Amino acid sequence: MKIAQVAPLWERVPPPTYGGIELVVSHLTDELVRRGHDVTLFASGDSQTLAKLEAVYPRALRLDPDVKEYSVYEMLELSQVYQRASEFDIIHSHVGISALSLASLVSVPTVHTLHGRFTADNKNAFLHHHKQPYVSISDSQRTVNLNYVNTVYNGIEVADYPFVSHPQQPPYLAFLGRFSPEKGPHHAIAIAKKTGWQLKMAGKVDTVDAKFFEQEIAPHIDGKQIHYLGEVNHSEKAQLLGNASVTLFPITWEEPFGLVMIESMATGTPVLATAMGSVPEVVAQGISGYICNDYAQMAEMISAALKLNRQNCRQHVENNFSVTQMVNGYVGVYEQIIQERMNANGRIHAAKIQI
Repeated sequence: MKIAQVAPLWERVPPPTYGGIELVVSHLTDELVRRGHDVTLFASGDSQTLAKLEAVYPRALRLDPDVKEYSVYEMLELSQVYQRASEFDIIHSHVGISALSLASLVSVPTVHTLHGRFTADNKNAFLHHHKQPYVSISDSQRTVNLNYVNTVYNGIEVADYPFVSHPQQPPYLAFLGRFSPEKGPHHAIAIAKKTGWQLKMAGKVDTVDAKFFEQEIAPHIDGKQIHYLGEVNHSEKAQLLGNASVTLFPITWEEPFGLVMIESMATGTPVLATAMGSVPEVVAQGISGYICNDYAQMAEMISAALKLNRQNCRQHVENNFSVTQMVNGYVGVYEQIIQERMNANGRIHAAKIQI
C-alpha cells in the first residue's frame, strides 16, 4: 500500500523527550516500511524515519521561539498532503480536526486516529464530519457518535524498555508526564508525603501550565523526598520507571490512553492509577497494577502493588500493547477502508452505467 502518515509538527518524530503521539507515529511508520509498504511521513524536518520524509518546517515547532502561530504551519502541511492525495492509497491523519475539511474534498480516503479527548467545541467539527472513518485508541474514548472502524491500542517496542527484576534501593515512587492538573502531579506529591515514600518526577512544563507548576509543584521539590528531574530522554525514562517500586498515574481527566502506563509495566514496574478514561483497559487489575477510586486508595495500595510479579507486568504489555499488535490493527483498518471505498466506487460506476 501507498500510505501517507500525517504527524503533528509541534514535536519531531520520534520525540527526543516527551511526545506520545509522535512516538506512536514513529513506531507505526517504521514498522509499515519494514513490512514493505510505501510510506511517506509528513512531519517536522528534524524527524528520523525509515519512510520518505516530507517537511514543511525544518524542525519541531516547539523548539523555535520565532514560531507564534502553530496553525499556519499545520495548514501548510495539510495543503501539501492533500495536493498530493492521488499519490496514495490511504492518508492516515494524527492531527485531529484540522484535516477533516480537506479530507472530505478528495477521493482518496483519510482515516483519523483520535489521540485526544472530545471537547464541547471540537466535537461539533467531528460530528459535522461523522461519516469519515475514525480509529479510537481506547473504547472509553468513544463518547461521540462517529464512524469508528476499530479501536487500536497504542503500542511500544517492548525491547526498548529493559526489564528490571528488582527495584532500586532505597525505594522510590515514580511520576512521568506533563506537569498539568489533569495528569495529577500534585496528587503524586500528596501520596508521597502521606506515605513517607521518596518520589522522583520527570516531564515537561508547557507554558500554559507554568503557573500551576510554580504554585503547586515547585514549593514541594526539596531534592530529598520530592525530586524533579526535568524532561528526560528515552534511556533516562526507562531507568526512572524501571528502577521505581511503583509508578503513580493519578490522573484527573478521562485519559484517552496513557503511554506512561505501558512503558512502566514493560520495565516490570506496576502502576497505581485513577479509575478514569482508558485506565481499566490498560492496567490488569491485580496483575500489572491496581485501579483506584481516589488518591487515598492509591496510597493504601502501594504495599499491595509491591507484591505483584514484575515479570507479569511486562508480559501484560507484550501480550496486548506491542508495536506488532498495533500495526496489525492499523493494516486491517487500512485494508477495510480501501476495500469499502472500492466497493462504493463500483456501485457508483454501475449506477452511472444504468442511467
